[in-house]
Amino acid sequence: MTTIKEVAKEAGASVTAVSMALNHRENGHVKKELAEHIRKTAKKMGYRPNPLARSLRTSRTHTIGFISEEIATTPYAGEMILGAQDAASELGYMMLLVNTDGEASETSEIAALKRYGVDGYLYAKMYDRVSAVPKSLSHEHTVLIDATSSDGSVPYIVPDEVAMGYDATTYLIKSGAKRIAYIGCNENLLAEPLRLKGYRKALREAGLAVDPKLSISVGNNGVALKAVSELFERERPDAFFCFNDARTWYVYQCAAGHGLEVGHDISVVGIDNNRIIKETFEPQPTTIALPHYEMGYWGARKLISMIEGRDLDPTSNRKTVAAIPALDAPNPVRIRCTLLERGSVINRGTARP
Repeated sequence: MTTIKEVAKEAGASVTAVSMALNHRENGHVKKELAEHIRKTAKKMGYRPNPLARSLRTSRTHTIGFISEEIATTPYAGEMILGAQDAASELGYMMLLVNTDGEASETSEIAALKRYGVDGYLYAKMYDRVSAVPKSLSHEHTVLIDATSSDGSVPYIVPDEVAMGYDATTYLIKSGAKRIAYIGCNENLLAEPLRLKGYRKALREAGLAVDPKLSISVGNNGVALKAVSELFERERPDAFFCFNDARTWYVYQCAAGHGLEVGHDISVVGIDNNRIIKETFEPQPTTIALPHYEMGYWGARKLISMIEGRDLDPTSNRKTVAAIPALDAPNPVRIRCTLLERGSVINRGTARP
């Protein structure tokens, strides 16, 4: 195990200077260039601080709490936990996860985290909705993930829903589509009107008419399939932008019923990057990946910067697909999601005449 003394010897600095640099307390005491050199040397040597000694020295446990609402049991939203955990680990923090299923459960789990002395909290939801941070966290370092703060009192990060609708529709327009239908969601979700707004914005910018007859909102199962089938027969769209990957199934089904092939005769783009659909459908749907990992990663870094009262050095993470916003970005912090090209959009070179 590498010690501070060994780092000091390798870096050509005093033990005091190394201690200050590794704890980011060098301002006014250690030159910036030397502090950066010390940290690079420590990383190269594989130095890891003693968490107990550090907690006694800093009055912090270097532990953060992640409060999830069923996220731990949700396949792709669980990536949010992985992102937060990776960021915490990179910065020398442990993360404790609690999963809640109601107000009483949430209250007891937060109390448990407080008994462990965590330094701050990530409060996460399964999907974007207006949320209030519990009163018990009102005086704690807290970051809200995948939810819109009801009063803006804490930093929060959400996907850029308008941009998703805009980017998906623009991609279809660039593929040559002229009559693009929108298969929306009839549930009361924040994302629904925002994705529809992006869809309409892209059409207007491309000089295409916004035809209300091409937009429908559906639920699930047979009723939804019937509504999409009626739209299919009545309006004859050449492309579909769907609220999520699950709703692309209705388009695939209707296309097959009309002797049409997705990716050759009509185009489809969804949202979610749903693993089950990706592994089941042929061709795989072109989709926009929701930034669960990125939101968790940003949230943990933002929280730790608040706990330590300092800016964090820029980072590069190979697991991220979407660009990570700056930590000092103002509320609301929105992540522009990444479109994943697959086989469900017509390549004009292979389209049927």
